Amino acid sequence: MQTEILISGFGGQGVLFAGQLLAYAAMDIGKEVTWIPSYGPEMRGGTANCTVIISDDEIGSATVRNPKAVLAMNLPSFDKYESLIIPGGVLVANTSLINRECRRTDLTTVMIPANGIAERIGDKRMTNMVMVGALLGKLPILSLDVLEKALTDHLPARHKKLLPLNFNSLREGMTFAQTGVSQVFIK
Repeated sequence: MQTEILISGFGGQGVLFAGQLLAYAAMDIGKEVTWIPSYGPEMRGGTANCTVIISDDEIGSATVRNPKAVLAMNLPSFDKYESLIIPGGVLVANTSLINRECRRTDLTTVMIPANGIAERIGDKRMTNMVMVGALLGKLPILSLDVLEKALTDHLPARHKKLLPLNFNSLREGMTFAQTGVSQVFIK
């Protein structure tokens, strides 16, 4: 089985790190992976996206035209990639920065206030982990245990103190995707 995921948002939102984490986690359990980042010269504040392919078999091409899943962290990403997801795919949208509903009825959607959840957990930088957790709540390609181990093994030493926040954010995103309810208070 092969799953293509596109993650998109503003530079500085942790888009590339979220993709790297998925790739590392899959690679650590023996899956075939690709991770292709793309960002403009302005980086922070500009557009950033990455594609991740996770497969049981060798990957023939790293090109992704119609992903199985999209994590849209802002409105421009939502507008650009909503139409490209394959029918039956998954769209995770950050409603903290997206002010409209999904127009498609053939997708599984998670409309999640990711920024608000991350801020309530204690660090707005965790928005990307809330989104990844929400993805795994609807598309269980990797387990939380595998992601937590990948974070522990691959997070730079200077960021190890953030592991508990990362773990909580992943769990909170997954819980929201599965129940529609956040365990933390959100405005």
